[in-house]
Amino acid sequence: MMRRLVFLFPAGVALLAGLDAGLLLLGLPAPVTTAQLPDAHGMVMVLGFVGTVIALERAVALRRRLGFAAPALLGVGGLLVTTAAPLRLGQTALAAGSAALLLVYIPLWRRQRDDSVLIQAFGAVLATGGALLWLGGMPVARLLPWLAGFVVLTIAGERLELSRVTLLASSTVRQLIGLAAMITFATVLTLLWPVVGYPLLGLSLLSLVWWLMVHDVARRTIRGKGLPRFMAGCLLSGYVWLAVAGGIWVLVGPVTDGPAYDGVIHAVFLGFTMSMIMAHAPVILPAVLRCRLPYHPVMIAPPVLLHTSLLLRLCIGDAHGVDLARQVGGALNVVALLGFAVITAGAVIRSERLRNVATDHTAPAAPAPLTKSVTTS
Repeated sequence: MMRRLVFLFPAGVALLAGLDAGLLLLGLPAPVTTAQLPDAHGMVMVLGFVGTVIALERAVALRRRLGFAAPALLGVGGLLVTTAAPLRLGQTALAAGSAALLLVYIPLWRRQRDDSVLIQAFGAVLATGGALLWLGGMPVARLLPWLAGFVVLTIAGERLELSRVTLLASSTVRQLIGLAAMITFATVLTLLWPVVGYPLLGLSLLSLVWWLMVHDVARRTIRGKGLPRFMAGCLLSGYVWLAVAGGIWVLVGPVTDGPAYDGVIHAVFLGFTMSMIMAHAPVILPAVLRCRLPYHPVMIAPPVLLHTSLLLRLCIGDAHGVDLARQVGGALNVVALLGFAVITAGAVIRSERLRNVATDHTAPAAPAPLTKSVTTS
């Protein structure tokens, strides 16, 4: 557990740096202020934080030491971008880490020929392309489709992998593969022919949301209780936010600044991506860290706060130009994410302590000494 925590540490720092940069971009006080942090906000959050977590999970699945090069490079790259080090060093490390993640999918594919791995590999292609374009001088705002495609396709592949219990028809799986290919193609088109590429990407995302809403097991488990219902609620609400982003791209087309851009970026990376992380944390963390993360009803508070504050930020702040609503909503977004991190860490620590106590209580009694004791009358 401790060795794998080493790879998660830079991801945690990247998350904190990204939240710090978010406050700066909102014009709010932040603990740390650096010249390049606000400009690198998107890359730090997506590749430095989300990318490192995804790469670590894939490296654990691969079960080879070389696979851990991907989370190591992405973590180091995220750290370098947040410091005063030359930006190019961080960009190079992120590009190398993204490429290493793409290479991880090759042996994973050879092992099982699993369609879910193929879809996630599409996402890694977009991550690598986006990192290389950023290294080549492309503004982060132009790379939003590449970053979005990375997380969306990775999560879509994971949902397919976790939905095998529903015994999906081969034609249904081929539909998802086709959507992944269309999202990849549309992402490239956003650079070559933006007027067509962005609406096509939006339509592709809306089609993906339809597929997930119809075929994901969350549609049935939402009627359950406890952890299954919590996970399903996070998943379904995340799909709604992904539909919001797709709808904006369809209706508005190319956006690189302004309220529509703010709406897309936060609908994808807060409403969708962070919902997916919250939903999968009780399943992925135990597998990656070899620890327990028992469900507790208090875990629902952060996602509820996240979605409520995001509604305030986008529907009132961005849509109606109310800066106060945008700032309050953004600040509450930060509180929601930090709250989930604290609750999750606390649950893991408490579970490990209880397990250690139980182990101590069930340990066999010490054997009696071999020599007889001497007593005096």
